[in-house]
Amino acid sequence: MNNGKIKVLIVDDSAVVRQTLAEILSSDPRIHVMAAAADPFIAAERMRETVPDVITLDVEMPRMDGLTFLQKIMSQRPIPVVMCSSLTESGSDTALKALEYGAVEIIQKPRLGTKQFLEESKIAICDTIKAAALALPKRISARPYSVTPKLSADVIIAKATRAMIQTTEKVVVVGASTGGTEALKVFLESFPADSPGIVIVQHMPEHFTTAFSKRLDSACQITVKEAENDDTVIRGRALIAPGNYHLLLKRSGARYFVEVKEGPLVSRHRPSVDVLFRSAARYAGKNAVGVIMTGMGDDGAKGMREMKDGGACTIAQDEATSVVFGMPKEAIRLGGVDKVLPLEMISNEVMRRCQQ
Repeated sequence: MNNGKIKVLIVDDSAVVRQTLAEILSSDPRIHVMAAAADPFIAAERMRETVPDVITLDVEMPRMDGLTFLQKIMSQRPIPVVMCSSLTESGSDTALKALEYGAVEIIQKPRLGTKQFLEESKIAICDTIKAAALALPKRISARPYSVTPKLSADVIIAKATRAMIQTTEKVVVVGASTGGTEALKVFLESFPADSPGIVIVQHMPEHFTTAFSKRLDSACQITVKEAENDDTVIRGRALIAPGNYHLLLKRSGARYFVEVKEGPLVSRHRPSVDVLFRSAARYAGKNAVGVIMTGMGDDGAKGMREMKDGGACTIAQDEATSVVFGMPKEAIRLGGVDKVLPLEMISNEVMRRCQQ
């Protein structure tokens, strides 16, 4: 650390990206840009002088690609890595590999207008870097870098005044962020083919959730798909919020379905876990089981409390198995959690609650 600041090494072959990222990160009082490198070989030299707390890493670079460098870092001296790359829908498999190799998060930059995009995403980028730093053992949580007002779920859906009448069908709603891509794989692989319907918000870039859903679908007994507007929530299927869209649980009679909706950032996220959880409190009430997983910040904490107040069962992932114990910790602090469990035990508890 540099005077208590998070030391960041930027690795990108674009001089414009290196300069823009350095300016953005340096504007946060909690972050220090220790160096910028045009390729992994230069980065390795900088790391011999000073070990960074976080590395931002491009994928396509000369002499050595980012995925190869990521594998070397994780096999020799693991350091939190945030991939910062031009990810399109066709390139999302590369991003999934980066997460499998140990990257903490993904910042999706467009192929055109990168400088403007990075400047407009200033808050999210700084928060992502701090989330990565928090993934280190014994790292002290930092307060989110705040410039613009943080909106609540009120901008998307009104708070429930009462839950709808009870039906026999249960529905499971899940929220996750940093570290959630792998946590969700562990969670969903444990469910049998006839499990209750599941609706998921994972903080993830646009065009990334399609490939992520397909990857999970191939690994699970249940069907996993990217949610589309008006999809019915049925047994044996999990619906994942598409990147950059809010996802709400709705109900018509005994039928649960989802609404895919545009709107402002809620708790600085779109999709927002708070939006999904509030909709579950409003339209499912006692029929819902809520799960909040690893992630930085407090998105989902208020919504989970609303779910509990509405009679839902609520479960949080424990600190030991969370990459970042931010979202679960805040939900616990607000009194919205019935039970705190290790990741490997959550699916069994969900099934037990749904069978009661």
